[in-house]
Amino acid sequence: MSEQMTSTHVTIEHVTLRSPKTFEAVRAALEASVPPLDHAYASLLLDGKVDEARALLERQAPLSIFGARDHGGLLLTAGLIRKAIQYDIGNPLTAARMTRYVLSAALYAPIRVLLREDAEGGVAFEYDRPATAFGQFGDPEVDAVAAALDEQLRGVLAAAAA
Repeated sequence: MSEQMTSTHVTIEHVTLRSPKTFEAVRAALEASVPPLDHAYASLLLDGKVDEARALLERQAPLSIFGARDHGGLLLTAGLIRKAIQYDIGNPLTAARMTRYVLSAALYAPIRVLLREDAEGGVAFEYDRPATAFGQFGDPEVDAVAAALDEQLRGVLAAAAA
């Protein structure tokens, strides 16, 4: 049996947004403005309650934290002490608005955002711009949603960092 694999070169714009605040202050500001996602919608969908799931999602914040991982804690295994939280940030309805046109866009939804403190104590967010990540698919519908997501994400991160 032979495998078929294609490969495409993609250019992604990586953003680093520095903050004069402490790691803890930026983290608190982000988590206060971007709430955790209520995952109850998934159970509703499994039960066939699509309208109830959609209504629940429509009541949630424009951007939510799907999950977070303490990457700094993981670095303890390498003997390093660093502060770093990896967030998955997005909106399930926004993702559906893109993936309905290009299912492969699900690779990038939600957006991965890193909040980190470097060895010198500098604090920054890092992420790949949604407009460039989703732009690789060349679909105008996806591009329009990604551009709006780009602005939303930049706004909440800049506010948390300021």
